[in-house]
Amino acid sequence: MDEIQSAIMRNCFLLLTALSLTYTLFAQTPSVITPPKGHPNPSGPGWKSLFGSDLAEARYPTGVWSVDDGGILTATEDKTIWSAVPYDDFVLDLLFKTADGTNSGVVVHASDTANWIPNSVEIQIADDYSKQWAESPKNWQCGAFFGHQAPIKQRVVKKPDEWNRYTITCQGKIIYIVLNNELINTIDLSKFTSAKTNPDGSEVPSWLSKPPADLPLHGYIGLQGKHAGAPIYFRNIKIKTL
Repeated sequence: MDEIQSAIMRNCFLLLTALSLTYTLFAQTPSVITPPKGHPNPSGPGWKSLFGSDLAEARYPTGVWSVDDGGILTATEDKTIWSAVPYDDFVLDLLFKTADGTNSGVVVHASDTANWIPNSVEIQIADDYSKQWAESPKNWQCGAFFGHQAPIKQRVVKKPDEWNRYTITCQGKIIYIVLNNELINTIDLSKFTSAKTNPDGSEVPSWLSKPPADLPLHGYIGLQGKHAGAPIYFRNIKIKTL
């Protein structure tokens, strides 16, 4: 009887050890999300306005950014508006509208807002119907990881004066970009280990002087202002932390 009890206790001990190890490994493994197929419901639990009511939770230069009575946000200069606090993993959902020749962007993982260009990831917004941007490199067009990775499909963006919808999901080093209900870009920052050459062999613009793989993932979220002489418009800017 003592031998049977001893065997049972040994088996129980081994089982508990295995369960403990499994729990430890599971707890240390970051959660993974399924690539989005479309846009989320930003009125559900956990969502909030990125910039708060009347831009109370934003940081921006005085006299540049404003919101009209219809909730449309725009800028008069090429200066970026920033979230008041930094974020880690999140889903960002917003609407944007271009004008003729618009070149703007959504900036994520910005660790230095005063010098954000080499210290962040820019998800490009552009009027791909204008000659200037239609003839630019594919990784400069709407939906691109600017200067690094083109979207899998061009001209998903609508023509100027029509509203578009962006959902940008950041989790760890993975970024998913949904534009107008299509997943058009999946970015793995860990693959971008050079500040000179992208994984596909294309040249990185010289002003993007840091390898994206080395950028901190804890950072501010920003919207670029009136760049290249053409305005940009935003509304319904919502965020949900993961």
